Amino acid sequence: MNGNSALEGVLGVWKPAGWTSHDVVAKARRLIGVRRIGHTGTLDPAVTGVLPICIGRATRLVEYLQETPKAYEATLRFGIATDTEDAGGQVVERMEVHHLTEEEIARAIGSFVGDIEQIPPMVSAVKVGGKRLYELARQGVTVERKPRTVTIHSIDVLQMNAAGPHPEVRFSVRCSKGTYIRTLCVDIGRKLGVPAVMADLKRVESAGLTEADCLTLEQIGELKRQGKLADKLVPADRLLGFIPHAAAPAAESARALQGRAIPKKALNPEPKRPGLWRLYREDGVFLGLFEADIGRGELRPVKVFHPSDGDGRTDR
Repeated sequence: MNGNSALEGVLGVWKPAGWTSHDVVAKARRLIGVRRIGHTGTLDPAVTGVLPICIGRATRLVEYLQETPKAYEATLRFGIATDTEDAGGQVVERMEVHHLTEEEIARAIGSFVGDIEQIPPMVSAVKVGGKRLYELARQGVTVERKPRTVTIHSIDVLQMNAAGPHPEVRFSVRCSKGTYIRTLCVDIGRKLGVPAVMADLKRVESAGLTEADCLTLEQIGELKRQGKLADKLVPADRLLGFIPHAAAPAAESARALQGRAIPKKALNPEPKRPGLWRLYREDGVFLGLFEADIGRGELRPVKVFHPSDGDGRTDR
């Protein structure tokens, strides 16, 4: 592929500490030389890790990529509480914790697997009364927040040091969109009856991309200069594996690209359940996302993707 117009897909960026997600997108925009670009989920400035960047038409699928589970590695420190729930905040409580055993800590951490309720921290981007919580927090204002249900798919203890006045545990967690790991750390401490804080956080998976899939900003700049950056872009539809797919023959593919409903009986396989489907032409070209109406026996267009200047092929 040649030229910026051909750059389309998802690029895994390894976000450095001290950068906002907006900073990374702005830098990537300058390095790559494209205007249509955006990320799939904010990371706090102090947090490092996987930040998927959507380029070109892939930006139309950001809302769906955001729904995929995310994975983190975090360090929890007991005996300290801060106003931001992480180690960078103002200490509001300090306690020497000598009584906790490794077994108690592991049992408490494991108890959070499943659907749990979290109260969003005041430093989050959640809006209350039209204002983001972090904006209110900067003004010294604390407001009541409603708990939200999130899902913890798995938690694994990676390392533990229960000795000393402030025991620490490093763990990996796979969770749903909207989970606050800092709040999870605080709630684990609360379960054990002690203050706790998130001491460190790294995101290791997002939108199906892992650390191994990511490039640094420096690498992105170098690959762009070499004309090899397009090889690192992942077609956005390939990361939507949680959405079922079907193939349409030529006549129905043409109807789909015109934004018209198509009969489900013409597809392979024939959709048997309602909801979103990824639709492809029989030769593998991605046509877009379609909504299956089983009662009416048809799929209606939600996001139509006309074939690009290239062949538009993608592996399903």
